[in-house]
Amino acid sequence: MKTIDYVEVLLVEDNPDDANLTIRELKKHNLANKLVWVKDGEEALEFIFGEGQYADRNIEFKPKVVLLDLKLPKIDGIEVLREIRGRQETKLLPVVMLTSSREDQDIIQTYNLGVNSYIVKPVEFENFSKAIRDVGYYWLVTNQPPQL
Repeated sequence: MKTIDYVEVLLVEDNPDDANLTIRELKKHNLANKLVWVKDGEEALEFIFGEGQYADRNIEFKPKVVLLDLKLPKIDGIEVLREIRGRQETKLLPVVMLTSSREDQDIIQTYNLGVNSYIVKPVEFENFSKAIRDVGYYWLVTNQPPQL
């Protein structure tokens, strides 16, 4: 069991290269002090809802933002988003889809399910770094979330 309480960023990403780049960029700008990285949709749901290996986690402490990949093992990002939006205690939790998919159907479906933002991961390193930095500043510094 993992006992983790206060978290600002929940990064849900199965690609270690993308995850490491994201974490490095957020840390570089002091935006990842309280970041948890999970590698599949099942672990993301366990973390958010305090189940499985995270059963000891106090779920009163919700992340400021969930950075969610679309294509994930076990449970995909769309199902994770559907579960988050389907429960009263997490329906307002900010979720940013951070994915390589530019498919209109993915964009439309995630917005219909209530995603707060949809960002296509830039391929170029500099653009990827800038996108992560901008996301971090907006969701962790600028945005005023509701009290959940």
